[in-house]
Amino acid sequence: MAFVVATALGINFWGLHMNKLLLSSAIASTICFTGHSFAAGPIDGKVYGKVNASVVNNDSGSSDEWKLNSNASRVGVKGKTQIADGLYAIYKAEFEMCIDDGDCKGQTFSQRNIMTGIRGDFGTVWAGKHDSPTKLAQNKIDLFNDLEGDIKNTFEGENRVSNIVAYTSPKVNGFSATVAMIPGEGSDFDEDGNDDTGLADGISYSISYDMDNLYIAVAGDQDVDKQDLLRVVAQYKMDALKLGFMYQQNEDNLNSKDESGYFISAAYKMDKTTLKAQYGTIEDDVDGDEEETLSLGADYKMAKNTKVYVFYTDNTDSEVGSADDEDSSFGVGMEHKF
Repeated sequence: MAFVVATALGINFWGLHMNKLLLSSAIASTICFTGHSFAAGPIDGKVYGKVNASVVNNDSGSSDEWKLNSNASRVGVKGKTQIADGLYAIYKAEFEMCIDDGDCKGQTFSQRNIMTGIRGDFGTVWAGKHDSPTKLAQNKIDLFNDLEGDIKNTFEGENRVSNIVAYTSPKVNGFSATVAMIPGEGSDFDEDGNDDTGLADGISYSISYDMDNLYIAVAGDQDVDKQDLLRVVAQYKMDALKLGFMYQQNEDNLNSKDESGYFISAAYKMDKTTLKAQYGTIEDDVDGDEEETLSLGADYKMAKNTKVYVFYTDNTDSEVGSADDEDSSFGVGMEHKF
């Protein structure tokens, strides 16, 4: 009798053990399958960024100093998740990191472009804090971006806008368009003395053509950063030569500034070396004040994602009735993207 009971208990124990084993195997198989789907299926994302450091001598006439610059070094994550056939949820979160002193406007990391949206055959609807369509229309004609010769140091319109709600069309035969609405959320966008609380208190837009070696764009802002602005951009690539051009008009909402000017750039690639030059000037038609920027430089590509560079920049502010304010910079640096 004892033998029969022991045998029965043994059989039950063995059956229970086998059931647990089968259940564990099923769970493990499910996890493995799910993990495989995650890696190769509808979810796609990546971490990216760049580290850019330069040693720069800045001479403003009244001071002459050397400094280490971080040049908008950044880290971010971006990607998309398939939520239906041909329909994706997209996301991007990018932060500036200051590798020179670790202080980004009082923070370890400073917000850059942060957005989310829906993408499909109809185009992309997106929202967040992001570069305006006008800024994006520049299309990298600025060859000294994030350095002392950055176009933003001379021209209006290089805005990263909070609370932006935008739509970007699909690209059709090289053409695409983006329109963005910016709610005032109580700010006085048009400086009329009243709080703006609508959905489209500020508007930014761009229409572009990008095909083969030619890029053309028309972009503009209305009541963005207290400016009305129109920008025309063109870029042409011809073998080793790349040429860029921009014309811009902008007027502030108080009618105290009415500017117009142009910007040109050229880059010539020779094996691993790229020679660069750009010049821009903009004049205020109200008081005759003028700003000019000139930059010369060279990049040497050490690897696919790594380069060293040297540059010289001269920025001049000319005010009627006053001596010119000239600021020149010379620097050498290194950039690595990941």
